[in-house]
Order: sequence, then structure tokens, then C-alpha cells
Amino acid sequence: MSSQIQDLIDQANERYLGTEEIGLLQSYVTSLPERLALYKLLRDRELDILQAVADRVEEEMPKVDAADVERGIKNLVLVMRYCAMSMLLNDEDFLKQRLLGWLEQIMSAHDLRRLNETLYKSLNQVLKKELSASQLALVQPLITTAQVTLIY
Repeated sequence: MSSQIQDLIDQANERYLGTEEIGLLQSYVTSLPERLALYKLLRDRELDILQAVADRVEEEMPKVDAADVERGIKNLVLVMRYCAMSMLLNDEDFLKQRLLGWLEQIMSAHDLRRLNETLYKSLNQVLKKELSASQLALVQPLITTAQVTLIY
């Protein structure tokens, strides 16, 4: 859950929540069923989504080394899982702290910028087909954060 929500919970022994704080907590709780449903969908459809991405990459970049594509897909699996958990928790900092710093170092060790651009472009295209607009709105900002961090 977001650090703001965690802070509210931590303050419970000191005072009651104010109106604005209750609104923040209520907003998180209200959105939780949709977040859980999307998390389960991404979990259950992970293989299909990533296979579609891999197929698109192979079509667009047939000369890329298979080991590089495999490494890129493995990294994308991690990104998707951390984005899904970050979305479920409604906490972008979770994504940044747990994944992006580490992955950025790994990516800079291998010059895979063009491949990653194609991977993320393909992922975005597949997700637009697989997810509803409201589901995409929940997870897309996190994927964009990962994409910007890793590619640019």
C-alpha cells in the first residue's frame, strides 16, 4: 500500500484520522477490488501476454540474437510482476525501490536499447488489446516509469 496509507495506519495509536485522511483511505479501499482483479488477470495471462510480445519482437527484429531477446523477455517478466504489485499496492515507490535501480544497472551493462524499445512498444500494444481502458489506466503509468528509466 502507498506510503501515505501506511503513514495513516502508523498514526492510528496517536489520533483519529481527519476527514481528508479518511477520504484518502476510502479511495484506496474502494479501488482495491479493481486492483485485485487486474493483478489476477495479469498473473493469469502473463504467459500469453509475454508470448505475444516475444512474437512481435521476433517479427520486427528478426536479426537480434536469441539470447538477447531471451534476456530482454526475462527482464520484462520482472518488470511486469513488480508493476503489477506496485499497482496493487498503489505505490509507485515500491517499483522504484525494488526494481528499477537494480534493473537499470543490469541494462546499462548490455547495450539493448533498441531491443528494449521494441519490447516495451510491443508490450504496450498487447496490453491495449488485452486490458480494458480502466485497467490500462491503473498499470500503464507504472510501465511507463519502468520504460523511461530503462530506455532513456
